[in-house]
Amino acid sequence: MKQQTTGKRLFQYAMLYKKTIFIALAMLTIAVAAELTGPFIAKKMIDDHMLGIESPWVEVTVESDRTVWYNGGYYTRSIHAVPEQQTGNEMQIVQAGRSFYVVSEHLPFNGSRTVEGNTLTVTQGTETASFEVEKLSQQQIIAFYQPEIKPMVMLLSFYVVLLIIAAFFQYGKALMLQTAANRIIQKMRTDVFEHIQRLPITYFDNRPAGKIVSRVTNDTEAIRELYVKVLATFFTSAIYMTGIFIALFLLDSRLAMITLLLVPVIVLWMILYRKFASKYNHLIRSRVSDINGMINESIQGMPIIRAFRRKEQTAKEFEKLNEEHFTYQNKLLSLNAMTSHNLVFVLRNIAFVVLIWYFGGQSIGMAGVISIGMLYAFVDYLNRLFQPVTDIVNQLAQLEQARVASVRVFELLDETGEVVNEGEIPRYEGNVRFEDVSFSYDGEHDVLKNISFSANKGETVALVGHTGSGKSSIINLLFRYYDINRGKITIDGMNANDIPRQQLRKHMGIVLQDPFLFSGTIASNVSLDDPNITEEQVKKALQDVGATRFIEKLPQQYDEPVLEKGSTLSAGQRQLISFARALAYDPAILILDEATANIDTETEAMIQHALNVVKKGRTTFIIAHRLSTIRNADQILVLDRGEIVERGTHDELLQRKGKYYQMHQLQQGKKVSQAV
Repeated sequence: MKQQTTGKRLFQYAMLYKKTIFIALAMLTIAVAAELTGPFIAKKMIDDHMLGIESPWVEVTVESDRTVWYNGGYYTRSIHAVPEQQTGNEMQIVQAGRSFYVVSEHLPFNGSRTVEGNTLTVTQGTETASFEVEKLSQQQIIAFYQPEIKPMVMLLSFYVVLLIIAAFFQYGKALMLQTAANRIIQKMRTDVFEHIQRLPITYFDNRPAGKIVSRVTNDTEAIRELYVKVLATFFTSAIYMTGIFIALFLLDSRLAMITLLLVPVIVLWMILYRKFASKYNHLIRSRVSDINGMINESIQGMPIIRAFRRKEQTAKEFEKLNEEHFTYQNKLLSLNAMTSHNLVFVLRNIAFVVLIWYFGGQSIGMAGVISIGMLYAFVDYLNRLFQPVTDIVNQLAQLEQARVASVRVFELLDETGEVVNEGEIPRYEGNVRFEDVSFSYDGEHDVLKNISFSANKGETVALVGHTGSGKSSIINLLFRYYDINRGKITIDGMNANDIPRQQLRKHMGIVLQDPFLFSGTIASNVSLDDPNITEEQVKKALQDVGATRFIEKLPQQYDEPVLEKGSTLSAGQRQLISFARALAYDPAILILDEATANIDTETEAMIQHALNVVKKGRTTFIIAHRLSTIRNADQILVLDRGEIVERGTHDELLQRKGKYYQMHQLQQGKKVSQAV
């Protein structure tokens, strides 16, 4: 099955919260529309009101708030005059220099103006016209402006209201988009974490924990920036630019068509940028992952680093990774510095050159001088146009980082996980049978070869042998951490491969040589917060393994806080808690993986006594190097290089004087005769 593209999968995550996103985009559209009315309102104020007094005026018979008393009559701008009220007298007010003059007729064309005495001369190209004029006083000029004050105040008030509306919707947009983004990342992190829980053990064999942690934290955080900043910026900029282009088309369609050329330039720039930046971003994310892996390893191995004086060497290894990360970051920064600001600067200058050329051409052509309001609106819109362009270009680096991080996260999510089956399975008896089982971790070299044995309900089976003989591999197969290559494993006659892993392990318990405790309390580490395990069961399990003796001395006893890995407890105390955890779950099959290796003799005696009680009715597997702990085992299997070379009870194997006998003699400190 072909994997979906990264972009499509990011879009699918976004669509989980599409209602919130669409509402945010609707609010953004309203906010942008409200903001972009500014230049239109400014154009109207300049052309219709501030410069409107140069429009033709006509004499009317009725006084109103739009009329001006001049030269014995009421005059109003021709656009406001009612035909029935006009007397037929007309005039035009013309500005020349800093003074205003009244002309008794309308100017046939516009051009440069000069006044000598009472004569106005207008020149446009080769055309010239002269008119008799009368200069207006300061009071008369104010009077002619008076009718425009109220409309201008209303326009300004309207614009202020629009800005308040825009601010409200911008706030709502930002809040909803960021809420949606945080929800998306919350869902993604949950998916990644849950998927990690379903991954087979083989996935973790060759991957440092720090690198996996980096995917869940750093990479998803980079994706969060994609939704919070990058996509929000792109949405905002796209809607903003769309609104500006609509406004430009309303003002002048030809110039708007020219400015549309910015769109393919930006798209081409994004393609080229991604091509060069992708390499550096992949390397940067990889180094961040390596650094996290090394930090995690160093913290876990700090006692060894200190004991073997590896501090300087470890610091050098870390600095090497850190220096590589710095180098790639600098290369990416250089790419960003050479591109983003320069691109916007060049595009802005080109746009203004086109604007000057276009309007300059109009001013000397037949169309006449372009209105100041129109020029102001175009300049304003072009300035506004380059803000979203700048925002888009500046977010390209973050976009590429988020894309690379997304690839890494989706690679993890694409790993084949185990099927989760929450169904119930009756507690089985615990009759385990291995039938001619062979297994290989790498598919080439068998670590188990033709293993066959039976373990019946209530029996204790011990697995002994040198390191690498295959003891732990048998347990791994029993838990189905790995699936066998050849042979069959049955539990109560059921093929283990036919039982869902979760159900199979439901009635199994394990105690490891190095017990793992979670942050929490002693009680929570026993129950693992399983609601089916009561407080009484927790205390009973701890009592059975003899842990109450040290717990009752603690300040908070069962609620005593446990730090990460139980670092404040001794190895023996951690092991006792681990035993109690296994017992509290009342498993049908109990595995002790060298569980007494790190325990002192007194504690071992306590555990042995407890085990003699709790083993009844359970099938118990014990992996042990200390043969003294398996004297009472019903069956001892001696492994060597993946094969069972001896089997029997403790006494039977000692009488045989084979490998088990040699191991026993060595542990007793006795000289061993030549191997049989």
